[in-house]
Amino acid sequence: MSFSVFGLEGIPYVSHGDDIARLIFEAAVASGFEFENKDIVVVTQKIVSKAEGRIINLEKVEPSSFASNIGKMMDKDPRLVEVVLTETSRIIRMKGNALIVETHHGHVCANAGVDFSNVKDGYVTLLPVDPDASARGIKEKLIELTGKKIAVIITDTWGRAWRLGQVDFAIGVAGMAAFRDYRGETDYLGHELRVTNIAVVDELAGAAELVKGKSTGVPVVIIRGYDYPEGNGLGSDIVRPVEEDLFR
Repeated sequence: MSFSVFGLEGIPYVSHGDDIARLIFEAAVASGFEFENKDIVVVTQKIVSKAEGRIINLEKVEPSSFASNIGKMMDKDPRLVEVVLTETSRIIRMKGNALIVETHHGHVCANAGVDFSNVKDGYVTLLPVDPDASARGIKEKLIELTGKKIAVIITDTWGRAWRLGQVDFAIGVAGMAAFRDYRGETDYLGHELRVTNIAVVDELAGAAELVKGKSTGVPVVIIRGYDYPEGNGLGSDIVRPVEEDLFR
């Protein structure tokens, strides 16, 4: 098996109200790229958040006393802490400069995904309110524009609890299953697989990041030739329920 990963150049700077699907389609047309059935469009969260107006001017944030106390303890801007807290359902860990929280989506990550990168000084972006709905909207519009069967993954970059370095994860999915489930199948030696359930959307997110990078100005990647599992998966499918979590 093999598949190809293409970085789609020509996406302009995204502002509130922009139609992400149309920007992707127009960039593809301008570059001579033609969509095919079962292409997977991988979109970095940042441009989705910008288009949806999920941007905060820190000058307009009034930190609470709770946020101010945390900011003082952790040497963080209390306005940033206040924004993080508004996106947080509960705090998981506070140590050093790391504020690890559970977002309203159920994701566990640093700073609730609030990010300074690729926005004007003094501003931060938030995660989309509903990344799966965002992915679904982009998918449906791209199908309308291209006439092709397309899946969409929205990604963000996070650290991992037990390993150094960051990787891209899927936070929104539309048009494909989130997992490839091998349970009940047999391995090469005939042993039944009882546990293996691969989060393929996370693996595809990681593959796409190798082409996107963080400073290349390529926020959209198309993956072609991967025979992805059919289904109506969601990014929220991957969030481990608290009752199954051994570490919270």
